[in-house]
Amino acid sequence: MSSTDPAPGPLEAVLAALDLERVGADEFRGATLPQLNGRVYGGQVLAQSLIAAEQTVPAGRLAHSLHGYFLRPGDLDEPVTFTVERMRDGRSFSARRTHAVQFGKPILSMIASFQEDQPGLVHAEPMPVVPGPDELPSSVDLFSAIDHPAARFFYRNGAFDMRHVQPQLFTGPDPERSTTQQLWLRARSPVRADQGRQRALLAYACDQVMLEPIMRAHGLSWLTRGASVASLDHAMWWHRDVDLSEWLLFSQSTPSAQGGRGLGAATVYSRDGRLVATMAQEGMIRVPEGSGD
Repeated sequence: MSSTDPAPGPLEAVLAALDLERVGADEFRGATLPQLNGRVYGGQVLAQSLIAAEQTVPAGRLAHSLHGYFLRPGDLDEPVTFTVERMRDGRSFSARRTHAVQFGKPILSMIASFQEDQPGLVHAEPMPVVPGPDELPSSVDLFSAIDHPAARFFYRNGAFDMRHVQPQLFTGPDPERSTTQQLWLRARSPVRADQGRQRALLAYACDQVMLEPIMRAHGLSWLTRGASVASLDHAMWWHRDVDLSEWLLFSQSTPSAQGGRGLGAATVYSRDGRLVATMAQEGMIRVPEGSGD
């Protein structure tokens, strides 16, 4: 890029990070995106690991599930190497294990399964009735209006617009504690990508919000002083095609928190009511005494 070329937009930067370099038959290398906390964003590594695995499966098979463990914090100054193990190729399913590696040690280990498009039984839980995204405040507008380094960073680099049905947790806790929340999420610009990358983008995006129901339940926010929040593991199932250019509703809950860990779950719907994905994530959430419950 020359000095006169415009900088890529936030979505374009994410898609560029998902464009991995192939350095071996089953080995890939990926760049990292800037983060305020100095660590590689977990959703980025999860999405890149999925893309690496997808590059090794027969054409026409899309990811339908993944299970991953975040093992170590990632270094922003070091590229990530992704090594893929071809576990099985059946008549309609393929299974792959991906290790995301820095300095010779895995920072994430993931198993994903891919399937050909096939007919079968069909049912789905209905989408909850909530206000539409046009009726709710935008995270992009919120960050653009706040004169703070963190807000400026997320306004420049956040690839997605998030619109909470309940009060947002970016600037303070919800005064009415609850174990559930709903929010709409959409890319800030049209996504011109195939379905494999669309599904990886959903994995990238969801890591930003999966632990919020736990925070909401205990009177916490992203600004709670001294709070430490980190993803431990993630499970995800895609039921139908997704399009991050369109609004997706996350209907979220938290069944339990204990031992410095909390579990978040979500069902994800397209705006027309199709259930497109289900996901769960356990995270470490530690707060100083006197913060929250």
